[in-house]
Amino acid sequence: IANVEEFYKTNYPGLSFDYTFLDQDYQALYNAEKQVATLAQGFAGLAILISSLGLFGLSAFTAERRIKEIGIRKVLGSSELGIIYLLSGEFSKIVLIAIVLALPVSYMVASNWLADFAFKIELSWWFFAGAGASALIIAWLTVGFQAFKAARRSPVTSLRSE
Repeated sequence: IANVEEFYKTNYPGLSFDYTFLDQDYQALYNAEKQVATLAQGFAGLAILISSLGLFGLSAFTAERRIKEIGIRKVLGSSELGIIYLLSGEFSKIVLIAIVLALPVSYMVASNWLADFAFKIELSWWFFAGAGASALIIAWLTVGFQAFKAARRSPVTSLRSE
């Protein structure tokens, strides 16, 4: 480096000799990507939490709004599993529609993001299927809790008010 600096100063006397190592430059780029990944994971977790809370509130509202219907269904012989399936089925349809709409967009965003890298992975279908399945499972767990709570409620208490 000292020899290169001396050669540089003799040939370009007015310019300063600044150098960096290529591996350090690449490491700095990938450190920035690691920080972005960490932030993205944190915000994704926060988004999942907020959406789960919203879904939880919506399912609680729906179960409370349909409490008389649930009571009548139980009196007429519906099982708890049937009521859980009834309440969870509506939300499953909504989540499946959201997954179908989000998959092409997420594929395009991920493809564009990966295009900037020299070394990249190929996007497989199971990445997106796993994300969709995770979203559906989180929705089932969130809604299932409220549906189970509504299904366990006694029909006498829900029908007594009229």
